[in-house]
Amino acid sequence: MANQIRDEVVCVTGANGFIGSWLVRTLLEKQNPRYTIHATIFPGSDPSHLFNLHPDAQSRLTLFPADILDSAAVSRAVSGCSGVFHVASPCTLEDPADPHKDLLEPAVQGTKNILEAARRVGVRRVVLTSSISALVPNPNWPANRVMDESSWTDVEYCKAKGKWYPVAKTEAERAAWGFEGVDVVAILPATCLGPLLQPSLNASSAVLQRLMMGSRETQEYHWLGAVHVKDVAKAQVLLYETPTAAGRYLCTNGIYQFSTFASIVSQLYPHFPIHRFPAETQPGLTPCKDAARRLIDLGFVFTPIQDAVREAAESLMAKGFLQPTPSQPK
Repeated sequence: MANQIRDEVVCVTGANGFIGSWLVRTLLEKQNPRYTIHATIFPGSDPSHLFNLHPDAQSRLTLFPADILDSAAVSRAVSGCSGVFHVASPCTLEDPADPHKDLLEPAVQGTKNILEAARRVGVRRVVLTSSISALVPNPNWPANRVMDESSWTDVEYCKAKGKWYPVAKTEAERAAWGFEGVDVVAILPATCLGPLLQPSLNASSAVLQRLMMGSRETQEYHWLGAVHVKDVAKAQVLLYETPTAAGRYLCTNGIYQFSTFASIVSQLYPHFPIHRFPAETQPGLTPCKDAARRLIDLGFVFTPIQDAVREAAESLMAKGFLQPTPSQPK
């Protein structure tokens, strides 16, 4: 009976987003345990692509339209699940019109609603998708020290700068660690790149899109490194399935300047009008190839960032978000 396949029901919030879609695909591809998924989607959003991710998607995927601020809808989605992957959170590169309503409340109260439902049901673990935006910016981080999971974003600094996304992600994760009665593990992905499974353009893919169109934005407040989105999904599942996993896990294929990333993209796509940045786009950032040491110590192997860039760029072009033959700057 050692080879008997085990079935498990889990909930994935924000299932039709960029990370959520890759997580659903990764879970469906697992053979033991074989996962059945309660997929929450924001009411009115398009989930149709999820049913094309795997031959068994129709039978193993159940949709739950649920605003994560609706505690009753969240409870229905989590009911019957042994685990929860909480991915849903508003993300935008633009400044929100109403930071509290558009970012803070959904991120923080939404996380609390998920955890309350998980506690009520008695799930064995919640994997919280946090972000490097809960690590940086941190102006008080010691000079010449590699950024790690002990860093927390300085929310007052971000509020003063009008940078609300890091505030939302930080306060949401803080709320999770202050919540008792649920086993929580947090993953903190860097800028996620890779093929778009969903029909819309997401914020992290837009970073690459804009760079390849000539943007001079240095990503000063939003950058630590990059990672293939499929690695994020695999790491989420690894953290769920590893009983000894605990605390925060940075998920990035190295820490380096955005200027270094731009140089990598330029080498892969020399005919695109990619800006040449000064060497230090993130003042004081200390580079590190194996910054995600906690995941690496669990046996995790990252996809080369060149592969992530190439696959993401080709996907952006195939979906019409990026012109294959760029117009040169005047």
